[in-house]
Amino acid sequence: MAVYNPTPPPAPYGGKPVPRSQMRLTHAERDQVAEVLREAYAQGQLDEDEFDERLGRTMSAKLHGELEPLVADLSPAVPGGVAGATPMAGPEGEPTKEERGWALGAHVSGYFSLGLGPLLVLLAKGDSPFVRRQAFQALNYQLIFLIATVTLPITMWLLFIPLVIYVFMAVGWVFLPLIAGIAAALGNNWRYPLTYQIIKDPRAR
Repeated sequence: MAVYNPTPPPAPYGGKPVPRSQMRLTHAERDQVAEVLREAYAQGQLDEDEFDERLGRTMSAKLHGELEPLVADLSPAVPGGVAGATPMAGPEGEPTKEERGWALGAHVSGYFSLGLGPLLVLLAKGDSPFVRRQAFQALNYQLIFLIATVTLPITMWLLFIPLVIYVFMAVGWVFLPLIAGIAAALGNNWRYPLTYQIIKDPRAR
């Protein structure tokens, strides 16, 4: 597993050494921490919400002191794991072109198969943490829409509000999977807004 272990900075000219926590970060150092977080998520040390929150803080961090708390509670090695194992997502943990393509398919397949497409992607490429996250997102979104569609004839007799809500959901269903697919194709971790995770990823706990 990757370990965040930056080189101590040299003392500035004519002054006292600056504490490492106050040194500015480089892109390579942010990428190093991002890789640690991705591996921790893949190993089950972080759940999906924790991973997304820490990754966002990593990408916006400016000083070393902001990164250290994000990895301080993560184990540097996986018990029983294989030493030197290669991360699934390729160099520096970025999703590969193939993974981005599968994630794109997980989202847009919902247009003609609802939850079946994301489920098939999950079964086919669930060993990739990136594809797995996106497939679970797409699967849960399609399940929510399917449940709303099935229950609408029942609930609309009770109140007019469910029909109004469903109209907004239907409009979202037209656009959101496409937006999600584009985001995934660009390597971004998309999360559908206001979508309850009916099926949770057991590896993320």
